[in-house]
Amino acid sequence: MNIILVGFMGTGKTAVARALARKLKMKYVDLDDVIEADAGRSINKIFAESGEDHFRYLEKEAARKVSSLDQQVVATGGGVVLDKQNMKNLSKNGVVVCLTATAAVIYSRVKDQSHRPLLKVDKPQEAIKRLLDIRQPYYARADFTIDTSEMTAEETVSKIVKMLNYANKRRV
Repeated sequence: MNIILVGFMGTGKTAVARALARKLKMKYVDLDDVIEADAGRSINKIFAESGEDHFRYLEKEAARKVSSLDQQVVATGGGVVLDKQNMKNLSKNGVVVCLTATAAVIYSRVKDQSHRPLLKVDKPQEAIKRLLDIRQPYYARADFTIDTSEMTAEETVSKIVKMLNYANKRRV
């Protein structure tokens, strides 16, 4: 079984996935790293040179590839949920946990990061709110949701472990 972390940028997917993988002694995989390795270039270059549509194609291929593995914690990109097949692939062998945060918290976490192609706009705070609204129904399909606005990565990991333990006890 895999644990798949989805959610908007800046919600803590990467930090939480790394810490969760360590705690559970599972492999950590970042879907963006898989995309960059397969494409031979950075996400920013993919967006700049080939556009978002091509990036989404590469993301779909990476999601398919990663879904065939086992015993890993996967941090995904914020838009992976937009493609139904991505989520079907990622969830077939895993539990999907959505990390959320308020738009203000997200902006404060990502405002100084240059590797966020979707925020290279005149009004990034408005873009965050707009994208959150668009993606909210997709994020709502996760098995579990955790608001990380006021939580550390370690607190989030503890909450995920408790949720998974509770879910496992209910299945027995």
